[in-house]
Amino acid sequence: MIKRMLPLLIGLSVCGAALAQNMPATAQPTTTTTHHTTTVTTTSWPAQPPKDGSTEDAVKTAIANAGYKEVKGLKFKDGVWRSKARGGNKQWVELAVGPVNGKVYAADAPSKLSKDEISAKLATAGYQNIKDVKFDDGLWAAEAKTAHGDDVDLLVDPDDGSVVAKSRD
Repeated sequence: MIKRMLPLLIGLSVCGAALAQNMPATAQPTTTTTHHTTTVTTTSWPAQPPKDGSTEDAVKTAIANAGYKEVKGLKFKDGVWRSKARGGNKQWVELAVGPVNGKVYAADAPSKLSKDEISAKLATAGYQNIKDVKFDDGLWAAEAKTAHGDDVDLLVDPDDGSVVAKSRD
């Protein structure tokens, strides 16, 4: 019986040694690495009104000329002057005032232009990749790229589609 088992043991030893040296391709361990990238875009609105912009006194005058009284909380924020004022009906209204044009925009006033018209006006003005166009607080807001490829956030006049304020991204 030993004579019959000896060739079998020798064969198994040789096969075991051969398999130990060359692992089959399907049994080779693999390592998978996954990388996640998160992009955060921060909008950098100017902290101060533009040098050629309206002064605080000029903004208060523009608000009064638009028929509002008792201006409170006037501050330059998100590219425009913002405040609350009491209208002719004695109700408080949130206002935005263009930093250069001095135009008063009531938060509850409707827009004369549609979303598509605003996008078309911005494209005509040279902006590209216009997206996220929405009407909020009396002004249209949009994201776009300048002709030089810079990302900007825009605040747009709801009556004529002109740019009221532009961020520096």
